[in-house]
Formats: sequence, C-alpha cells, structure tokens
Amino acid sequence: MNYYVDAKVTTEGDGSKEKPFSKIQMAADLAQAGDTVIVAPGIYRESVNPKHSGLENKPVTYISAEKNAAHITGAKEAKNWTLLEGNVYYTIIDNKIFGDYNPYTTLVSGDWFIAYMIAHTGDIYLNDKSLYEVTSLEQVKNPVKSKASWDPDFSVYTWYAEENDKNQTVIYANFQGKNPNEENVEFSVRRNCFYPEAEGINYITLKGFKISKAATQWAPPTAYQEGMVGPHWSKGWIIEDCEIFESKCSGISLGKYKQENNDNKWLKWKYKDGTQTERDCICQAQIEGWTKEKIGSHIIRRCNIHDCGQTGIVGHLGGVFSLIEDNHIHHINNKQNLAGAEIGGIKMHAAIDVIYRRNHIHHCTRGLWLDWQAQGTRVTQNFFHDNTLPFDHLMCGEAMGGNGEDVFIEVSHGPTLLDNNIFLSDRAVKMATQGVALVHNFIAGSLCAVGVGVNNGAENSPRYTPYHLPHRTEIAGFMTILHGDCKFYNNIFYQKELRPFLKKVQDETQFNDWDDNRVEAGTFPYDDYKTFEEWDKMFQGYCGMGSPASNRYYTSLPVWAKGNAYFNGAKPMKKESDAYVNNQAQINISWKEDSEGRISFTTNLKDFQKDLSCTLIKTDDIPMAFEPEEKYENPDGSPITFDTDFYGKQRGENIISGPFAI
Repeated sequence: MNYYVDAKVTTEGDGSKEKPFSKIQMAADLAQAGDTVIVAPGIYRESVNPKHSGLENKPVTYISAEKNAAHITGAKEAKNWTLLEGNVYYTIIDNKIFGDYNPYTTLVSGDWFIAYMIAHTGDIYLNDKSLYEVTSLEQVKNPVKSKASWDPDFSVYTWYAEENDKNQTVIYANFQGKNPNEENVEFSVRRNCFYPEAEGINYITLKGFKISKAATQWAPPTAYQEGMVGPHWSKGWIIEDCEIFESKCSGISLGKYKQENNDNKWLKWKYKDGTQTERDCICQAQIEGWTKEKIGSHIIRRCNIHDCGQTGIVGHLGGVFSLIEDNHIHHINNKQNLAGAEIGGIKMHAAIDVIYRRNHIHHCTRGLWLDWQAQGTRVTQNFFHDNTLPFDHLMCGEAMGGNGEDVFIEVSHGPTLLDNNIFLSDRAVKMATQGVALVHNFIAGSLCAVGVGVNNGAENSPRYTPYHLPHRTEIAGFMTILHGDCKFYNNIFYQKELRPFLKKVQDETQFNDWDDNRVEAGTFPYDDYKTFEEWDKMFQGYCGMGSPASNRYYTSLPVWAKGNAYFNGAKPMKKESDAYVNNQAQINISWKEDSEGRISFTTNLKDFQKDLSCTLIKTDDIPMAFEPEEKYENPDGSPITFDTDFYGKQRGENIISGPFAI
C-alpha cells in the first residue's frame, strides 16, 4: 500500500494520492511491512518516529518524490527579531514549544567529551548554516574571530541564549549587518529528525530526503548513541541518496541502545575508567541480545553528509555487518566548538565485518576512525584528502583532536583490511593497533602512532580490548595490543611536500604517549620490528610453564612487506628486501571532480609501470590476524583476490603496485 504526504495541503487527508497527509508522522503511524510512504517536495518540521517494522524482503519504505526535495528538519523558523544594537538582534521563545527537551538549557556532555567551553545542543542557523555559540551577550556584541574554526570569517556570526523568569528563552545573535527578518533564520528544537523511539524497528528504507538541523547530544560508545537519523538498535535499514547536514553532534547513528546502568557512567559515577565501563557495556550488550541475527546489517549509500559538529556517521555495536558505500562525507567538526575522542567523518567502534567502499571523505578533523574491534573490517576504493587541521597554529600534539589523518585504527586486533584506497592527507593511517593489512594503496601521508597510543596515559594502564569469533559478535577473548602484526603489499608510498610547520611539530614533540606526530611517508617506522622468521625463532623448543624467556608472549608481533614502491623520499623499512625506491623521479598526481561527483586522476605513474611490477595478492598470501586467528577475507568467509582496482577495473596479467590496474 502507498501513503502520500504533502506539506502544502491545507485540508487534512486520508493518505491517499488525492488526499495526502500533511505530516510524515501520520503515515509512519500506519505504514507496515511492504508499504511505501511517498513524500512530496516541501519542508517537514517534525521528528519522524517510525512505528512498525518491515521484513527483510518487504521493508517499510519512505521516499522523497523528488530527490532531496522533501526536507525533514529539526528546526523552526525564528521570526520577530528585534534590533538590540549594532548588528545584534534578539528574539523571545516560549519554552512550551520545546516540551521536555530545551536545547538551550541542555549542555553537550558525555564520556570522552572535552568541555573546554560551554556548548548547548541547540543552534541558530542563517541560510542553512549554523552560527557560533558564545557564553555571554558581550561576546555577541563584540565577537572575536575564532582561531580554531576552519571558517574563521564566519565565526563572528555569534549567538547566546538565556532563560528569563517568564519561562522563556531569549536568543541574542549577531548577524553582521544582515536583517534576520529578511533572511532564512531558524533555531533547532528537536533532537532527532528520523529516528524510532522503540528498539527493534527493523527493515526501514529511507530514500532521497534532505535532513538537517537536529539538536543531537554527544554520542560516545558508552552512552545511548543518538543521531539526527538512525535505526536505534535494529536490523536491516537502508539510508540512501539523502543529504544530511548541520546536526549539532552526529548526522547518522548506527549506535548503541541505552543501558540505564551504564550510560555515560564514566562521567557520572567516575570511579571506573571509561575503558572499563566500555568493556562492561560490550559484555552486557552480548547478554542482552547483541547478535548478528538481531542487530546491524545496515546500508548507507550515495548520501551527502556534511557540516555536522561531531561525526557524519557514528556507531558502537549497532553498526556491525553493515555496508557504507558511495557516500560523500566532508566538512565535519570544522567549527571546532566540540572536542573529544569521538570526532571524525565516520567514528565507529566494533565495525565487525563492516565494509567502507567508494566513499569520498575530506576536510574532516579526522576522516575514518575505527576504534576497538575493527575485526573483519574492510576499507576499499575510498578517496581521502585534506583530513587534517588546516592552520599551523592548531598543530599541537595529540590533544584528542590531534593533527588529523585519513584513517585512525585504534586498539583493535584485526583483521582490518585497507586496499585500493588513495590517501592524500599529511598523515595517512594512524596505527595504534595491530592486525592490519594494506594492499594496493597510494599513500602520500605518513604511518603514525606506530608503537604508541594503546595505553590510558597512566602508570600500568594497558587497554584490554575484545576480539570476537570470526564473523560473529560473540566475544572470543580480551588482550592488550602488542603492536605489529601488520602487512604491507603492493602499495605506493609517496612523500608529499610538507608544510614547514609539520616537520617542526614532528621534531619537537615526537614520541609522546599518544602519538609520534610523524609526517614522513613510508614503512620505516617498523624498522625495529621482527620478520616472521626472527619472531618464530623465539618459540623453538619447549615454551610451556617454566621455560625461559616467557616474555616472548608480550613482545611486538612480526611485520611483513612485499611489492611496495617508494617515491620522492618515502622510505621503506630496512628489512623489506624487494622495495622499489626512486628518489630522483617526481611523481605527479592530481584530481578533479565533475558535476556528477565522479573523481578522475591524472598521474605519470605509467612512466614507471615496469618498475612497479609485482605479484597478485590473495587472502591466502596474507598471514591471518594473530589474536582472533582470522583471515583477511569477505564477511561470508570466502577468500579475496585483489584483482580489482580503485575504479573497479580488472587487473590483467601485469600486476603493478598501487591502486590502479594500469
């Protein structure tokens, strides 16, 4: 059955094509498995709460009749502005419109959030762009350009809110000469836009909507992880062809349900460290039904996700077995008004058997952050660039935001597979982890945090993280990170020209507990790691209880490298016997994007085709990830043959290093 919705109707209908509903929620109250809700162009100021599940072969489908023409927003129009002085206006809002959630009295807070300034979950928007919150009316009257923002010129558009004694919220804003009564000015009032209140609302398809401006809360892994859009602990959602932007914190959440006894417990109870409460919540979730049969297997594809404060996509536990492909994710956390260890274009914990494919991720504080339990995770055919702080004065050690990188893999045991990607940011992959294979990538940035970043920063504080049965959620064990167990096959490493300040940062702050701040390209950070043959010698003879050198079980794991090429000063690790190194040739690589979002590259790599010759790699050529004893294979357990390149072209008989077949 089809239900029709049109925001422009003046007389309430019955959901038929001739007499459509005026609100999406009216259809969401009725739509069952196999039904389709068709939404006409228009603005829908509501928080849609899907009530009924679909079935695997009969989803409940919500579709915009014209792509991105139906706009679901968590904001209301802000009218009746009064000039206070200069460029500053104010408006008064009756708190009744907020119900039991006032975003202008609700602070952004949660585990792993750094509250270096007061931030509320609400925001003010001028022509679809959020202004900058400040903490006093004086700062609205006399704004100071932010040194941290990626868009400092807009940072003088400021706002401040306070409650009066009449149960009203007064909002002051500096519009820098614009008249808010003549512009499109809105303020967020709802914490979600399309999000079921109940758990287990399965098999929903959301297609072609524009979705924006929700007053979402911080979404750490130990809390109820809300987003502007999300399935709320269910299975089988498809979110496709949507534009998702200006969520205060997270755009899409594939995250965790609320555990009443362990929701931001580190922040509230304080006696257990956050990593311990995270281990607790993982084990509790397993007891309470976190299984492949009930949770995850979502698809997010062809979405344009941008200008969110914390993450474009966030998730912990709830995103397992998902596919995230063909998305454009950009300009995340650029205001720099939120800080903490949960920020990135995508930030996911427990990305078990998740595939990230053909995404374009750029201009984010951090591109893709895979934290804990990146097991069976594959990152393939993605294009990363400009995922680093843009200004020299921001480049300062880890400080949670860090220098930024394309991919950060943290305290996971693998297998985590990165193949046929292009990494063009200053720092390519942050490797505070083990069990990673890089195959056929073009890597212009550094491998950083090698051998560090796996403890909690206190004495005797190693992080024990879980690993799982292959292709399942059931926990197989816990272990600290030993480092190593990394494999580098058929990659091209390229030393890009560095901003002068980057080298200064590396030289002056190298080797702290969290990051080595490395910006030089190549596998050389693994110079001191053993080959498999050297490591294997430690286990010859009797190794049981009472045998000497029992610390052999707690040394770093071996590293493998084969078929890699190094240009422009990128350096191989010393034990890499077949590395091709060319420091004289200048490799050129440039790119452009057409109006359809298609990326094309121009490069002179063809001049070195003979030098880049290597062998075809398959799953059985890569040693399995050590701790889970799992191969680098497909989610269904079938082997991978790396015979397809960045563009999906088949590699021929003449295999060459890097992400291109020719």
